[in-house]
Amino acid sequence: MVDFMKPEENLILALDRMSESEMILLVEQLPRLVWVKVGLELFTLLGPEVVPKLRRLGKKVFLDLKFHDIPSTMARACYQAAKTGAELITVHACAGKKALAESNQAAIEGALEMGFPMPTLLAVTVLTSWEVKNFQHELAIEQPLSQRVELLADLAFSCGIGGCICSPIEVNGLRKIFPEPFQLITPGIRSCGIALDDQKRVLSPLAALKAGSSKLVIGREITQAEDPEDAFKKICCQIVGI
Repeated sequence: MVDFMKPEENLILALDRMSESEMILLVEQLPRLVWVKVGLELFTLLGPEVVPKLRRLGKKVFLDLKFHDIPSTMARACYQAAKTGAELITVHACAGKKALAESNQAAIEGALEMGFPMPTLLAVTVLTSWEVKNFQHELAIEQPLSQRVELLADLAFSCGIGGCICSPIEVNGLRKIFPEPFQLITPGIRSCGIALDDQKRVLSPLAALKAGSSKLVIGREITQAEDPEDAFKKICCQIVGI
């Protein structure tokens, strides 16, 4: 359930394009920060130890590695990911039911082995970098993008996955089908006037939460700001309507 009066609980800061020292400095500059995202770039640079390092700094970790492989390989990867203590872990929904179900069970087992709370797996539907026209043309998929997102979200839901990753454009429709506690976590968040970069299907922070997003993934708008703490505060103010 979104708490508009505690906006920091709704934000996940993407820690991209930085070294370990820069990561630690940034996190220490943001005392209200609750959630951080470790993606492929940072994980490849610093390795699995980056997750416990961030947890020792008091942060909750969204491990966004988007696992997609045969079922046994995905399951083993999720088992190891859960052993780092990550609270959220991403997999690709298009890996299919067997892979999703086995990965979910393996993540539970990995967390239990280490004495961690059960992590939530999140199934990636369609990346926010895809435009509708290119999605259909380049992948030869006749199904409308929004319907593909709904199909993949339903696949994840049917396998007991705790939520999905989608663009904020699809959230309103998905939330009508998949109520809480199924999480809808959305990248593709841009405040008014902020460059879109490689994101295509976007909304503002407040609009995305009102549409039904559970949490928002925001990166460069904060991490590349001259004053990251001020940028973080401004987004929080947008959420509470100040």
